[in-house]
Formats: sequence, structure tokens, C-alpha cells
Amino acid sequence: MSKFHKENKEAQEDWLLSYADMITLLMAFFIVLVSMSKIDPAKYEEVQAGMAKDVGNREVTKPLQDLKSELLGEVAGAGVDDSVDVGKDDKGIVLNLASGAMFKPGSAEVRAEILPLIKEISGTLNQKRFANYQIEIQGHTDDTPVRTQQFPSNWDLSSARALAALKALTDQGIVQSRMKLSAMADTAPRVPNRSESGKPYPENQAINRRIEIHIYPR
Repeated sequence: MSKFHKENKEAQEDWLLSYADMITLLMAFFIVLVSMSKIDPAKYEEVQAGMAKDVGNREVTKPLQDLKSELLGEVAGAGVDDSVDVGKDDKGIVLNLASGAMFKPGSAEVRAEILPLIKEISGTLNQKRFANYQIEIQGHTDDTPVRTQQFPSNWDLSSARALAALKALTDQGIVQSRMKLSAMADTAPRVPNRSESGKPYPENQAINRRIEIHIYPR
């Protein structure tokens, strides 16, 4: 009788080995998924805040949301809502500045009228809580070919404008080690420049001529 109970007990515990193997495989599977995934800081911040509120009944800081709110307030205060907008992407915050508001026509010379806003933006980005955020400046044009002595191509114009934006931020105290820039020319339009038949959309082309400032955790 005792021998039967001993064998029965051993048989009942066999499932633990299979269960442990399954848990190990699941853990390895999720580790692979995480290693291949692209973390969305903005979404992660929202999920973290939601979990803290629901589970721990406490509030957590949301630096990306705070940054967006501050930038929105500065844009509204400068009265340039129609030419500057603040949004999000999968990395962080995106500040779009229309070229018409930022530069003189056909040039990379920054307008004096936009400098007060640049000063406000720089002051926010220089706050200690945003000190480790990367600032990526992108210059964009529409698809109208640029061929001048100063700017032989759209690439030249977009790079010159990105550099001018970088210098404007540097003049306001943003250290260059936090920044990088890229020239996009007409390769990344926000909206279609032309119809399927090739007819230009002037309003859309104006939207595509812009400086994008991407701000995200490093």
C-alpha cells in the first residue's frame, strides 16, 4: 500500500517539469520579442502613468506630455498657431515650423519675428528635466526644383535651413552635443505635393516646406 502511494505521488508531480519547461520557453519567446521591438517612449509613458494610477493609486511624472503642453503654450502665446504645430511620433515630440514663418523667401535667413519663439522653445529645452533629450532638426522642401547660385538643389536649401535653425537654437544656449541635423529635400512630404495628373497643390506645397524639430529621450 505504501509503495503504491509513493509511486502515485511521483506520477502526480511529473506535470511540474512540463510546466517549468513551458514557462521557460514563454520567457525566452517574450525576451526575443522585446529585443526585436521598437519602444515607443510616448506610449510607454502613457501606459506607465495608467498602471501607476490604477494599481498604485498614485501619480507619476510624464515629461513628454509636459514638454508637449509647454511647447503648445509657447506657440499659442506667440500667435503663430497657423504656421507652427506640435505633435508626436513614435520617438517623442515633433515641432513643425513652416518655412514661410521661419525664413525669408528663397533663403536660409531666419526671420527676426520668429526669434522670440525660438528663445521660448530653447528655454524649455534647457530645463534640467529635459537635459538628456536629443534634438534632431530636419530641413524639408516641396517638390518644386530649386536651382539658384546659392542653392543649386533642394538638398542644398533644406540643409542650409536646417543648419540655420540649429544655429538659432545654439545662440539661445542649446549645446550642440544634444543636436543633430539632416536634409530631407522633398523626400518626406507631410501631404501630397501634386495630384495624380501632376497638378501642383500650392497649399500642400506650403505645408511641406518646413523645419521639423524632433525631441526625444536619449
